[in-house]
Amino acid sequence: MKNNNTKKLAACAVMVALGAVLSMIKVLQMPFGGSVTLLSMLPCAMISIMYGLKWGFAASFVESVVQLAFGVTMDGILGWGMTPSALIGTILLDYIVAYTVIGIAGIFRKKGYVGICCGTALAIASNFQQAGITAGTDAGKAGFLTALYVVLVPVFGLFFKRKVSLPVWVAVALSVVSLYLLCIKGSFRLAAGDLLVLVCAVCFAVHILVIDRFSATCDGVKLSCVQFLFAALWSAVCIPFFEHVDAAALLSCALPLLYVGVFSCGVGYTLQILAQKGSNPTVVTILLSLESVFAVIAGAIILHQSMTPREYLGCVLMFLAVVLAQIPLPAKAARAGK
Repeated sequence: MKNNNTKKLAACAVMVALGAVLSMIKVLQMPFGGSVTLLSMLPCAMISIMYGLKWGFAASFVESVVQLAFGVTMDGILGWGMTPSALIGTILLDYIVAYTVIGIAGIFRKKGYVGICCGTALAIASNFQQAGITAGTDAGKAGFLTALYVVLVPVFGLFFKRKVSLPVWVAVALSVVSLYLLCIKGSFRLAAGDLLVLVCAVCFAVHILVIDRFSATCDGVKLSCVQFLFAALWSAVCIPFFEHVDAAALLSCALPLLYVGVFSCGVGYTLQILAQKGSNPTVVTILLSLESVFAVIAGAIILHQSMTPREYLGCVLMFLAVVLAQIPLPAKAARAGK
Protein backbone atom coordinates (compact mmCIF):
# COMPACT_ATOMS: atom_id res chain seq x y z
CA MET A 1 0.00 0.00 0.00
CA LYS A 2 2.80 2.39 0.97
CA ASN A 3 4.76 1.63 -2.20
CA ASN A 4 1.61 2.13 -4.25
CA ASN A 5 1.02 5.58 -2.72
CA THR A 6 4.66 6.48 -3.31
CA LYS A 7 4.27 5.51 -6.96
CA LYS A 8 1.15 7.65 -7.29
CA LEU A 9 2.85 10.58 -5.53
CA ALA A 10 5.79 10.37 -7.91
CA ALA A 11 3.45 10.23 -10.91
CA CYS A 12 1.62 13.30 -9.62
CA ALA A 13 4.91 15.19 -9.25
CA VAL A 14 5.95 14.31 -12.80
CA MET A 15 2.57 15.32 -14.25
CA VAL A 16 2.52 18.63 -12.35
CA ALA A 17 6.00 19.40 -13.65
CA LEU A 18 4.93 18.45 -17.19
CA GLY A 19 1.89 20.71 -16.91
CA ALA A 20 4.13 23.59 -15.81
CA VAL A 21 6.40 23.08 -18.81
CA LEU A 22 3.48 22.85 -21.26
CA SER A 23 2.00 26.07 -19.82
CA MET A 24 5.07 27.90 -21.11
CA ILE A 25 4.29 26.88 -24.70
CA LYS A 26 1.76 29.49 -25.80
CA VAL A 27 -0.35 28.64 -28.84
CA LEU A 28 -2.39 31.84 -28.80
CA GLN A 29 -1.89 35.12 -26.95
CA MET A 30 -5.22 36.76 -26.18
CA PRO A 31 -5.50 40.53 -26.87
CA PHE A 32 -6.75 41.42 -23.36
CA GLY A 33 -4.40 39.22 -21.36
CA GLY A 34 -4.10 35.48 -20.87
CA SER A 35 -3.19 32.86 -23.44
CA VAL A 36 -4.03 29.43 -24.80
CA THR A 37 -1.28 26.95 -23.98
CA LEU A 38 -0.37 23.53 -25.36
CA LEU A 39 -2.40 21.00 -23.33
CA SER A 40 -1.08 22.27 -19.99
CA MET A 41 -4.16 20.94 -18.15
CA LEU A 42 -4.03 17.44 -19.66
CA PRO A 43 -1.43 15.91 -17.25
CA CYS A 44 -3.54 16.60 -14.14
CA ALA A 45 -6.65 15.34 -15.94
CA MET A 46 -4.80 12.10 -16.73
CA ILE A 47 -3.84 11.71 -13.04
CA SER A 48 -7.51 12.01 -12.07
CA ILE A 49 -8.58 9.50 -14.71
CA MET A 50 -5.84 7.02 -13.71
CA TYR A 51 -5.97 7.31 -9.91
CA GLY A 52 -9.37 8.81 -9.08
CA LEU A 53 -10.84 12.05 -7.81
CA LYS A 54 -8.76 12.34 -4.61
CA TRP A 55 -5.43 12.23 -6.38
CA GLY A 56 -6.77 14.28 -9.28
CA PHE A 57 -7.92 17.15 -7.10
CA ALA A 58 -4.68 17.06 -5.09
CA ALA A 59 -2.47 17.21 -8.19
CA SER A 60 -4.65 19.91 -9.75
CA PHE A 61 -4.48 22.04 -6.59
CA VAL A 62 -0.67 21.79 -6.53
CA GLU A 63 -0.66 22.74 -10.23
CA SER A 64 -2.78 25.81 -9.41
CA VAL A 65 -0.23 26.90 -6.79
CA VAL A 66 2.64 26.41 -9.25
CA GLN A 67 0.83 28.46 -11.92
CA LEU A 68 0.05 31.14 -9.33
CA ALA A 69 3.75 31.33 -8.47
CA PHE A 70 4.48 31.91 -12.17
CA GLY A 71 1.75 34.54 -12.48
CA VAL A 72 2.37 36.60 -9.33
CA THR A 73 5.01 38.92 -10.74
CA MET A 74 5.16 42.58 -11.64
CA ASP A 75 4.85 41.51 -15.28
CA GLY A 76 1.89 39.34 -14.32
CA ILE A 77 -1.19 39.99 -12.21
CA LEU A 78 0.64 42.29 -9.76
CA GLY A 79 1.32 44.67 -12.61
CA TRP A 80 -2.31 44.94 -13.73
CA GLY A 81 -3.18 47.67 -11.24
CA MET A 82 -6.12 45.81 -9.69
CA THR A 83 -7.82 46.61 -6.42
CA PRO A 84 -7.22 44.16 -3.52
CA SER A 85 -10.65 42.55 -3.99
CA ALA A 86 -10.11 42.15 -7.74
CA LEU A 87 -6.66 40.68 -7.07
CA ILE A 88 -8.10 38.12 -4.64
CA GLY A 89 -10.85 37.25 -7.13
CA THR A 90 -8.29 36.78 -9.90
CA ILE A 91 -6.14 34.52 -7.73
CA LEU A 92 -9.12 32.37 -6.77
CA LEU A 93 -10.93 32.19 -10.11
CA ASP A 94 -8.06 32.35 -12.62
CA TYR A 95 -5.71 30.06 -10.72
CA ILE A 96 -6.94 28.09 -7.68
CA VAL A 97 -10.45 27.21 -8.90
CA ALA A 98 -9.62 27.09 -12.62
CA TYR A 99 -6.88 24.48 -12.16
CA THR A 100 -8.26 22.54 -9.17
CA VAL A 101 -11.52 21.83 -11.00
CA ILE A 102 -9.53 19.72 -13.50
CA GLY A 103 -9.59 16.99 -10.87
CA ILE A 104 -13.23 16.34 -11.73
CA ALA A 105 -11.97 14.41 -14.77
CA GLY A 106 -11.88 11.40 -12.45
CA ILE A 107 -15.63 10.95 -12.82
CA PHE A 108 -14.87 9.62 -16.32
CA ARG A 109 -12.56 6.93 -14.98
CA LYS A 110 -14.90 4.03 -15.70
CA LYS A 111 -15.13 3.32 -19.43
CA GLY A 112 -13.07 6.47 -20.05
CA TYR A 113 -11.20 4.69 -22.82
CA VAL A 114 -14.44 4.55 -24.84
CA GLY A 115 -14.71 8.34 -24.74
CA ILE A 116 -11.04 8.62 -25.70
CA CYS A 117 -11.63 6.37 -28.73
CA CYS A 118 -14.76 8.30 -29.74
CA GLY A 119 -13.01 11.65 -29.27
CA THR A 120 -10.00 10.52 -31.29
CA ALA A 121 -12.18 9.30 -34.17
CA LEU A 122 -14.25 12.49 -34.06
CA ALA A 123 -11.14 14.71 -34.05
CA ILE A 124 -9.53 12.87 -36.99
CA ALA A 125 -12.78 12.88 -38.97
CA SER A 126 -13.49 16.59 -38.41
CA ASN A 127 -9.94 17.72 -39.14
CA PHE A 128 -9.58 15.61 -42.27
CA GLN A 129 -12.90 16.94 -43.53
CA GLN A 130 -11.74 20.53 -43.06
CA ALA A 131 -8.37 19.71 -44.63
CA GLY A 132 -10.11 18.23 -47.67
CA ILE A 133 -12.30 21.29 -48.13
CA THR A 134 -9.25 23.54 -47.75
CA ALA A 135 -7.44 21.43 -50.37
CA GLY A 136 -10.14 22.19 -52.93
CA THR A 137 -13.05 19.80 -52.40
CA ASP A 138 -16.27 21.78 -52.75
CA ALA A 139 -18.86 21.67 -49.98
CA GLY A 140 -21.36 19.57 -51.94
CA LYS A 141 -18.86 16.85 -52.81
CA ALA A 142 -17.47 16.92 -49.25
CA GLY A 143 -21.01 16.37 -47.94
CA PHE A 144 -21.52 13.40 -50.28
CA LEU A 145 -18.14 11.77 -49.54
CA THR A 146 -18.53 12.28 -45.78
CA ALA A 147 -21.97 10.67 -45.82
CA LEU A 148 -20.52 7.53 -47.41
CA TYR A 149 -20.27 6.25 -43.85
CA VAL A 150 -23.81 5.07 -44.63
CA VAL A 151 -22.12 2.35 -46.75
CA LEU A 152 -18.99 1.87 -44.63
CA VAL A 153 -20.83 1.18 -41.36
CA PRO A 154 -22.67 -1.97 -42.58
CA VAL A 155 -19.55 -3.14 -44.44
CA PHE A 156 -17.33 -2.71 -41.35
CA GLY A 157 -20.09 -4.25 -39.24
CA LEU A 158 -19.77 -7.50 -41.16
CA PHE A 159 -16.31 -7.98 -39.60
CA PHE A 160 -17.99 -7.82 -36.16
CA LYS A 161 -20.74 -10.27 -37.15
CA ARG A 162 -23.37 -7.55 -37.50
CA LYS A 163 -25.52 -8.84 -40.34
CA VAL A 164 -27.71 -6.46 -42.31
CA SER A 165 -31.06 -7.45 -43.81
CA LEU A 166 -31.79 -7.09 -47.51
CA PRO A 167 -34.31 -4.19 -47.08
CA VAL A 168 -31.68 -2.22 -45.14
CA TRP A 169 -29.08 -2.82 -47.88
CA VAL A 170 -31.61 -1.52 -50.42
CA ALA A 171 -32.21 1.49 -48.16
CA VAL A 172 -28.46 2.12 -48.03
CA ALA A 173 -28.28 2.06 -51.84
CA LEU A 174 -31.22 4.46 -52.11
CA SER A 175 -29.63 6.84 -49.61
CA VAL A 176 -26.36 6.92 -51.58
CA VAL A 177 -28.25 7.76 -54.79
CA SER A 178 -30.18 10.42 -52.87
CA LEU A 179 -27.00 11.95 -51.47
CA TYR A 180 -25.51 12.08 -54.96
CA LEU A 181 -28.54 13.89 -56.32
CA LEU A 182 -28.56 16.36 -53.41
CA CYS A 183 -24.83 17.07 -53.11
CA ILE A 184 -23.20 16.67 -56.53
CA LYS A 185 -24.06 19.43 -58.99
CA GLY A 186 -21.60 18.79 -61.83
CA SER A 187 -19.35 15.94 -62.94
CA PHE A 188 -17.85 13.69 -60.29
CA ARG A 189 -14.09 13.15 -60.30
CA LEU A 190 -11.86 12.33 -57.34
CA ALA A 191 -9.06 14.79 -56.50
CA ALA A 192 -6.41 14.91 -53.77
CA GLY A 193 -8.68 16.74 -51.34
CA ASP A 194 -11.42 14.15 -51.88
CA LEU A 195 -9.16 11.42 -50.48
CA LEU A 196 -8.82 13.40 -47.26
CA VAL A 197 -12.60 13.58 -46.99
CA LEU A 198 -12.83 9.82 -47.58
CA VAL A 199 -10.55 9.34 -44.54
CA CYS A 200 -13.07 11.49 -42.69
CA ALA A 201 -15.89 9.14 -43.77
CA VAL A 202 -13.95 6.10 -42.53
CA CYS A 203 -13.38 7.74 -39.13
CA PHE A 204 -17.05 8.70 -38.80
CA ALA A 205 -17.95 5.07 -39.53
CA VAL A 206 -15.57 3.92 -36.78
CA HIS A 207 -17.06 6.55 -34.46
CA ILE A 208 -20.59 5.22 -35.02
CA LEU A 209 -19.53 1.60 -34.50
CA VAL A 210 -17.63 2.37 -31.26
CA ILE A 211 -20.73 4.12 -29.90
CA ASP A 212 -22.86 1.16 -30.98
CA ARG A 213 -20.55 -1.26 -29.18
CA PHE A 214 -20.37 0.57 -25.84
CA SER A 215 -23.36 2.93 -25.57
CA ALA A 216 -25.47 0.30 -23.78
CA THR A 217 -22.92 0.00 -20.94
CA CYS A 218 -21.87 3.67 -20.61
CA ASP A 219 -23.53 6.81 -19.37
CA GLY A 220 -24.26 8.68 -22.60
CA VAL A 221 -23.69 12.19 -21.24
CA LYS A 222 -20.39 11.26 -19.54
CA LEU A 223 -19.24 9.48 -22.70
CA SER A 224 -20.07 12.60 -24.68
CA CYS A 225 -18.11 14.83 -22.28
CA VAL A 226 -14.98 12.68 -22.51
CA GLN A 227 -15.40 12.52 -26.28
CA PHE A 228 -15.46 16.30 -26.62
CA LEU A 229 -12.57 16.72 -24.17
CA PHE A 230 -10.24 14.52 -26.18
CA ALA A 231 -11.48 15.73 -29.56
CA ALA A 232 -10.59 19.25 -28.41
CA LEU A 233 -7.21 18.12 -27.06
CA TRP A 234 -6.15 16.33 -30.25
CA SER A 235 -7.30 19.28 -32.34
CA ALA A 236 -5.36 21.67 -30.10
CA VAL A 237 -2.21 19.61 -30.67
CA CYS A 238 -2.53 20.22 -34.41
CA ILE A 239 -2.92 24.00 -34.12
CA PRO A 240 0.79 24.95 -33.92
CA PHE A 241 1.63 22.76 -36.92
CA PHE A 242 -1.22 23.44 -39.34
CA GLU A 243 -2.91 26.70 -38.37
CA HIS A 244 -2.13 30.37 -38.06
CA VAL A 245 -4.39 31.59 -35.27
CA ASP A 246 -5.66 35.15 -35.51
CA ALA A 247 -7.31 36.22 -32.24
CA ALA A 248 -9.10 39.14 -33.90
CA ALA A 249 -10.57 36.83 -36.55
CA LEU A 250 -11.76 34.41 -33.88
CA LEU A 251 -13.44 37.19 -31.92
CA SER A 252 -15.15 38.51 -35.07
CA CYS A 253 -16.92 35.17 -35.63
CA ALA A 254 -17.44 34.29 -31.97
CA LEU A 255 -21.23 33.86 -32.23
CA PRO A 256 -21.17 31.48 -35.23
CA LEU A 257 -18.41 29.47 -33.53
CA LEU A 258 -20.45 29.36 -30.32
CA TYR A 259 -23.53 28.13 -32.21
CA VAL A 260 -21.57 25.44 -34.06
CA GLY A 261 -19.80 24.33 -30.89
CA VAL A 262 -22.86 24.19 -28.65
CA PHE A 263 -25.61 23.02 -30.99
CA SER A 264 -24.05 21.32 -34.04
CA CYS A 265 -21.40 19.54 -31.97
CA GLY A 266 -22.39 19.57 -28.30
CA VAL A 267 -26.11 18.91 -28.60
CA GLY A 268 -25.96 16.99 -31.89
CA TYR A 269 -23.31 14.42 -30.99
CA THR A 270 -24.66 13.96 -27.45
CA LEU A 271 -28.13 13.19 -28.81
CA GLN A 272 -26.53 10.77 -31.28
CA ILE A 273 -24.94 8.80 -28.42
CA LEU A 274 -28.19 8.73 -26.45
CA ALA A 275 -30.22 7.74 -29.51
CA GLN A 276 -27.87 4.94 -30.57
CA LYS A 277 -28.61 2.84 -27.48
CA GLY A 278 -30.36 -0.26 -28.77
CA SER A 279 -30.48 0.99 -32.36
CA ASN A 280 -29.19 -0.67 -35.50
CA PRO A 281 -26.05 1.31 -36.48
CA THR A 282 -26.83 1.04 -40.20
CA VAL A 283 -30.30 2.49 -39.66
CA VAL A 284 -28.69 5.23 -37.56
CA THR A 285 -26.41 6.19 -40.46
CA ILE A 286 -29.39 6.47 -42.81
CA LEU A 287 -31.15 8.74 -40.33
CA LEU A 288 -28.00 10.83 -39.88
CA SER A 289 -27.69 11.28 -43.63
CA LEU A 290 -31.05 13.09 -43.54
CA GLU A 291 -28.98 16.19 -42.73
CA SER A 292 -28.50 16.68 -46.49
CA VAL A 293 -32.27 16.67 -46.99
CA PHE A 294 -32.84 19.12 -44.14
CA ALA A 295 -30.05 21.35 -45.48
CA VAL A 296 -31.76 21.63 -48.87
CA ILE A 297 -35.21 22.18 -47.35
CA ALA A 298 -33.89 24.76 -44.86
CA GLY A 299 -32.16 26.59 -47.70
CA ALA A 300 -35.45 26.77 -49.55
CA ILE A 301 -37.45 27.96 -46.54
CA ILE A 302 -34.99 30.24 -44.75
CA LEU A 303 -32.74 31.47 -47.57
CA HIS A 304 -35.46 31.32 -50.27
CA GLN A 305 -33.30 29.14 -52.50
CA SER A 306 -35.13 27.35 -55.28
CA MET A 307 -35.10 23.53 -55.30
CA THR A 308 -34.43 21.75 -58.58
CA PRO A 309 -36.31 18.61 -59.72
CA ARG A 310 -33.08 16.70 -59.03
CA GLU A 311 -33.16 17.83 -55.38
CA TYR A 312 -36.84 16.99 -55.02
CA LEU A 313 -36.08 13.47 -56.28
CA GLY A 314 -33.15 13.18 -53.87
CA CYS A 315 -35.39 14.12 -50.93
CA VAL A 316 -38.05 11.59 -51.95
CA LEU A 317 -35.47 8.79 -52.30
CA MET A 318 -33.97 9.58 -48.88
CA PHE A 319 -37.35 9.48 -47.19
CA LEU A 320 -38.09 6.18 -48.96
CA ALA A 321 -34.77 4.82 -47.67
CA VAL A 322 -35.65 5.82 -44.10
CA VAL A 323 -39.09 4.20 -44.33
CA LEU A 324 -37.69 1.04 -45.92
CA ALA A 325 -35.03 0.70 -43.21
CA GLN A 326 -37.73 0.90 -40.51
CA ILE A 327 -40.09 -1.72 -41.96
CA PRO A 328 -40.23 -4.62 -39.47
CA LEU A 329 -39.29 -8.02 -40.87
CA PRO A 330 -41.19 -11.24 -40.21
CA ALA A 331 -39.84 -13.06 -37.16
CA LYS A 332 -38.10 -15.77 -39.19
CA ALA A 333 -36.36 -13.26 -41.49
CA ALA A 334 -35.36 -11.11 -38.54
CA ARG A 335 -33.67 -14.09 -36.84
CA ALA A 336 -31.81 -14.89 -40.04
CA GLY A 337 -30.48 -11.33 -40.25
CA LYS A 338 -28.99 -11.38 -36.74
